[in-house]
Amino acid sequence: MLALELALIFALILLNGLLAMSELAVVSARKARLQAMLRKGRKGARSAMALAADPGRFLSAVQIGITLVGVLAGAFSGATLADRFSTWLMETLGLTEASADTIAFAIVVGSVTYLSLIVGELVPKQIALKNPEAIAVAVAPLMSALARIAAPLVWLLDHSSQLVLRLTGQNSAASNAVTEEEIRHLVAEAESAGTVEPAERQMIAAVLKLGDRSVRAVMTPRHELDWLDLDARREAQLKCLRETVHLRLPAAHGSVDEPLGAISVKDVLNALLDGKLSTDAIGKPNGEGLAALVQPVSAVHESADVLDVLALLKRSPSGMAFVVDEFGSLEGVVTASDILESIAGGFALPDSEQPQAVRRHDGSWLIDGLLARDDFAERLGLTLPEHAEHHTVAGFLLDCFGRVPAAGDSIDWQGWHFEVVDMDGRRIDKVLAVPPPAAADAD
Repeated sequence: MLALELALIFALILLNGLLAMSELAVVSARKARLQAMLRKGRKGARSAMALAADPGRFLSAVQIGITLVGVLAGAFSGATLADRFSTWLMETLGLTEASADTIAFAIVVGSVTYLSLIVGELVPKQIALKNPEAIAVAVAPLMSALARIAAPLVWLLDHSSQLVLRLTGQNSAASNAVTEEEIRHLVAEAESAGTVEPAERQMIAAVLKLGDRSVRAVMTPRHELDWLDLDARREAQLKCLRETVHLRLPAAHGSVDEPLGAISVKDVLNALLDGKLSTDAIGKPNGEGLAALVQPVSAVHESADVLDVLALLKRSPSGMAFVVDEFGSLEGVVTASDILESIAGGFALPDSEQPQAVRRHDGSWLIDGLLARDDFAERLGLTLPEHAEHHTVAGFLLDCFGRVPAAGDSIDWQGWHFEVVDMDGRRIDKVLAVPPPAAADAD
């Protein structure tokens, strides 16, 4: 008889553990993984998604079960085991009835409570956290049946909890939206676990930034453009085609301020090889020379979203777009390669230097003025103003100075000391960033 009573109490504790594990597994299960299991035909996946979609009904049913099990286990252990143990203490140790009852009740209730915490709560919940989706799929049919059986009580508890939430000004609807910050944390955890490579994490972070960046942040600015002058002499045009590292060049008459379109170096080569163009014709005006090979190029505003421009480039035969300001003046050129570089980083090209930041032995940074502000903020751990119009370190410092600085000018911002080391005309070329003393000492 004693063995049966012990087995019954242990079974109630195990049932409590099953309910606790089911509750945490369904709540912690990720919707995307459950959907993947559903597509693979896993039994229980649909039920698990239904439970996760209506957590109020599910949690009410589980709490009813856990409460009933807890009450039954406590009452049964106190009424039967404690009484048996008390009798044994009186017969064996000769204790008085009052002392034996107190000691027996304390030992039995303490033991049952301990087992309930370990077997009925902590261990099941740890198991649920290790693989929530698989457990949720396995227990979903049983939990759905429990919710149907306890439907009247579930309805009462669910509506009562919603009423209390409304009275406290809370929204009962669960927010399942995944934020960018959560994605970044997940990717960072995956990198720490070795699932994602560091380079992959950096590219994922760059992709997430694309939607918040304007095309001005990724374009090649006007003063750095290689372009073909259709009015230049033959030798100058051949030199331009020979020395450029780009596949396509903006083409214009006399000045790049009003480009006609883009010319492909490959198209020039094909025309020469096919005999449709002779080297003698290069340098001739209008349709006799290279002007016949110019392709039209779309223009986009400098504040256009990078993702919208990428969609435009996919449809563009030239693979290029001119970036203009509100007055129609050319600000730069953007290609698919520019957008790729903003994700994967700059590619080494002959005779070209990529904007970079070099950390020196004393903790200071030597930074290229053309380095993107996002990379600048990430490397130095800064929080830059949101919705700013600048996109580079040079633009950030121009906003701070309020004027075009000279070499040697410096400014302090958020404890950092920024000094202009070199100027390229009116452009800030190199910047020295010295961290706050506390940060330098920590390093």
